[in-house]
Amino acid sequence: MKRFLFIFISAFSAVGLFAQETYENANIATGDLNGTARYVGMGGAMDALGADISTIATNPAGIGLFRHSAANVSFGFVSQQDAKDFAGANATNMSFDQIGFVYSRRTGRSSFLNFAFNYHKSRNFNYILSAADALNGASQNKYSYMKGVSGVFGRDDSGAPSVDYGSLAFSQLDYLYYENILPVFDEEGEYVSDVYNDANGYMFNRASSGYIGEYDFNISGNINDRVYLGLTFGISDVNYRGYSEYVEALADGYGGSRGNVTIADERRIDGTGFNVKAGIIFRPVEASPFRVGFSVATPTWYDLTTSNITILDNGTDINSSSKNKSVGESYDFKLYTPWKFGVSLGTTFGNYLAVGAGYEYADYGSLDTRINTGGGYDWYGGYYESSSSDYAMNSHTKSTLKGVSTVKIGAEFKPDSKWAVRVGYNYVSPMYEDYGVKDGSLYSPGTYYSSSTDYTNWHATNRITCGVGYNVGKLSVDLAYQYSAQSGDFSPFDGYETTYEDPGTSVAEHISNYCNAVKVDNKRHQLLLTLGYHF
Repeated sequence: MKRFLFIFISAFSAVGLFAQETYENANIATGDLNGTARYVGMGGAMDALGADISTIATNPAGIGLFRHSAANVSFGFVSQQDAKDFAGANATNMSFDQIGFVYSRRTGRSSFLNFAFNYHKSRNFNYILSAADALNGASQNKYSYMKGVSGVFGRDDSGAPSVDYGSLAFSQLDYLYYENILPVFDEEGEYVSDVYNDANGYMFNRASSGYIGEYDFNISGNINDRVYLGLTFGISDVNYRGYSEYVEALADGYGGSRGNVTIADERRIDGTGFNVKAGIIFRPVEASPFRVGFSVATPTWYDLTTSNITILDNGTDINSSSKNKSVGESYDFKLYTPWKFGVSLGTTFGNYLAVGAGYEYADYGSLDTRINTGGGYDWYGGYYESSSSDYAMNSHTKSTLKGVSTVKIGAEFKPDSKWAVRVGYNYVSPMYEDYGVKDGSLYSPGTYYSSSTDYTNWHATNRITCGVGYNVGKLSVDLAYQYSAQSGDFSPFDGYETTYEDPGTSVAEHISNYCNAVKVDNKRHQLLLTLGYHF
């Protein structure tokens, strides 16, 4: 067993190919509806209306509609409905969401050149997930065992299930089970074989926190108050923290229990990315305020580092002399998100009503998980790092994720010059295929460095928003409320079955390992306050 541990650690150290897994990448690639209270209160449907600093990230041409310089700051609270306390995580958290300014300079009788900067929290990772269910004989350790006997890891010369240490399908979690739960020893303490253990049920809890902050720099303007153009350069800052506990009650084969196995997993992801966004807004009819907008955003090219510490706590009567094992790794990888395309409409009626609508599309099946393959120095002495696509993981991503449509509708009514009332609706179609799974048998570095098997196929997101605004001279105060609802199907591990030849009897044996999906929800309430000043 010491040789087992030595070779495993050596293999981890030697592999210089780093990538990540589909479900974790999807969590990073998506965004929330966030920004100023006016933007959120109208459901984000301001891409053609413009003149709000939050459009810097969706249609940069919207900054070109500013006639005065302005500054905004936004903050508030986000609360998760029906969340259970876990690992010190709170269901309600304060959030600093946005700060930015626009400098507007007149270049002609009806033309302006504007410069803007804005920070906003594009993704809030604060979420507590809880799930529990019966397993009826299936188990996580059985999943690892089946990967071995099905040939994913290979076999040793005696025919016993063992690990091919060069296999990228052998995960950190597999290592913990092969070290602690699966091996059977004789009276002299020598390894004999591996045997899986059925389970009666499980409990799972995860508390995640952190954010993606986006820093946008914009140049925009208008031509004769008819055509508006904008270009935004964005930098993204990823800060993800997650801690989970998976508790499985192992069965003794007679309807009783052998005790609990707990997998405690702590993971963090940090890094930066950059993107470019461009947009245009124009009025087809000179005498009409009706506007049409188009926008495009490049992928966000992320350079990320992920690290974990994972502990198996053996609370069973199995291998009682070995109560726990731990493993941890830190590595770098790249992730390129999909292109985004948007079209929007907007108009005003007098000085009392504004309505807007927008549509955005991104194909998340084209997420590009990339392996760092090395680097070197260029002509000027600067270091560069090369990478290549992880074809196994990208093929899995293409079959698991799909194109996502976002629809935005909003309106603002001004009963007088000082007050404004806003409503909005924002719909995001499902990203995950119904049959999507977290495949732990992929020959990929994303599997090799994995420390968990759970996954959730989230359904559509529905957001209902409203808000009010009040202007006092050059000052403005805006308040928005957002209710976001999304449900999903949680699975602790992928279903798996295989037929293999028992090395002791040479008889073919068929085994399977399936569990039910459990419905989980992500319902959030956000209260957002924006203070503004124009000059």
